[in-house]
Amino acid sequence: MPIWQTPTIGRNRLGPDTPPAELRQRFVSTFQRFGPPPEDAQFQPAELGPIKGEWVTVERSSANRIILYFHGGGFIAGSPETHRTLVARLCDAGFARAFSVAYRLAPEYVFPAGLRDGVDAYRALLQKGVEPSSIVLAGDDAGGGLAFASLLAIRNGGMPMPAACVAMSPWVDLSLSGWSVLTNAKTDMSLSWDLLFLTARHYLKKQSPADPYASPIYASFRDFPPVMVHAGSLEILRDDASRIGDKAAEANVPISVEIYDGMQHLFQADSELQEAKVSLQRLGQFIRQRAGRATASAAQ
Repeated sequence: MPIWQTPTIGRNRLGPDTPPAELRQRFVSTFQRFGPPPEDAQFQPAELGPIKGEWVTVERSSANRIILYFHGGGFIAGSPETHRTLVARLCDAGFARAFSVAYRLAPEYVFPAGLRDGVDAYRALLQKGVEPSSIVLAGDDAGGGLAFASLLAIRNGGMPMPAACVAMSPWVDLSLSGWSVLTNAKTDMSLSWDLLFLTARHYLKKQSPADPYASPIYASFRDFPPVMVHAGSLEILRDDASRIGDKAAEANVPISVEIYDGMQHLFQADSELQEAKVSLQRLGQFIRQRAGRATASAAQ
């Protein structure tokens, strides 16, 4: 049985007195599923302007196709290091290199600190002369939400939009109003309502969960670039992905939402799973078609 099918992750009830350290430990169970990164992957600590992170490259990386990646972890956990395997595999599929953003985490830094870090990293890429048409925003879980929130801030700030946005199991509604939060409560082996509610409160403090910069599902997707979103049918965030499709369609934004039958939250973490391979191949093809040159070259 794959590790993501074991019904042991996040099953104990959580309460308002649960310390952040325990909440973070719940996400570590997800991170441990990633396994080792590809043998040809290289990781270099770096900064984009004031924003720390790391560059991720593989042999097939193109110097002019860049993924600006936001790791998951419920806004309170995770790092570029925890997501190295997933980011490197996405780079390999997309013939791209990535800057994995070490955005600030709650509860030490609250909304909108992480969002500001993402926008500042994007701005720094532009200031370095990187063409917006070569940049793809990407993320998983809370990082997927930050990718869409960053798109909103980039658009509203009058900056040129990136080429595309891709997300895996994105969390874009911190009010937890999606029907699947209830209907998939017993089938999601990674996330639970109480876990997400508590992490959202640590991130938001007294801010509204319906603020579009916190929950971009409440924003207009007008003028967004093409979007691809993948999620599992068994996860409580399934409807977050589906509703992104609805919002994009309303704004006439090219959109592809793929819900993988029988799959869990961030199923792409299991490198041996056929659906994970298909998902990453699809995401990579989308990235190659939307950003940079069609041919790969060595990353600089």
